[in-house]
Amino acid sequence: MSFYTIYVFDVDGTLTPSRDIIDSDFESYFVNWAIPRNVHLITGSDYSKTLEQVGKDVVTAVSAVHNCAGNSIWVKGNEKSSNEWTIPGDAKAWLRNKLSESKFTLRTGQHIEERCGLVNFSTVGRGASRIERQIYVKFDKLYKEREQLVKEFNKQFPHLEAAVGGETGIDIYQKGRNKAQLLSYLGEVEELIFFGDAMEEGGNDWPLAEAIRNRKNPKDKIYHVNSWHDTYKYLIKGNLIC
Repeated sequence: MSFYTIYVFDVDGTLTPSRDIIDSDFESYFVNWAIPRNVHLITGSDYSKTLEQVGKDVVTAVSAVHNCAGNSIWVKGNEKSSNEWTIPGDAKAWLRNKLSESKFTLRTGQHIEERCGLVNFSTVGRGASRIERQIYVKFDKLYKEREQLVKEFNKQFPHLEAAVGGETGIDIYQKGRNKAQLLSYLGEVEELIFFGDAMEEGGNDWPLAEAIRNRKNPKDKIYHVNSWHDTYKYLIKGNLIC
């Protein structure tokens, strides 16, 4: 095992259920696994939500937490850098218009959430209960609303960038200020191992996965997981990444 190997993990759908807390057994295992390694977390959520989901032991065990798609970086509980940004008014108005046009009629509030360097848009709203979120997930799988929103937004606002994030939202940021910016922070890396669930083009893990592929380093590995259970299994097997 080399410390020059860097392990990168998405959070929602990779280490935890979406917007939910980490499994207690997996948490204990992951903390012990991460301590002797160079591990980074990257997520569209802000630090307070990440701390709520994975807990203090996890964020202390890893080398850094890259929140808001890497626009806010935290190390051992302290914010080291941030990229403040305000979404343009015309883009915000476009989102409000799409909210009013959506065929999904359930509303729970906080549909446009501004974070550090990132805006999250959710038709059902951040106030949705787990059951309400699952109702939207089924709707989105049927109608592909978020996928369509991303395509339309990126065409309408080419100087900005949107991607599907989590189970119910889309993330919006300045062009290029997506998860791939992690590579600039890391600098020269001998080997990169990345775990994420939104690896499809249009997903918020796609830019980082694509940037890693473009390194053309045969040592790099990208694992597309469907849930934290998959991640747990990969880590336990060990021979895949150690």
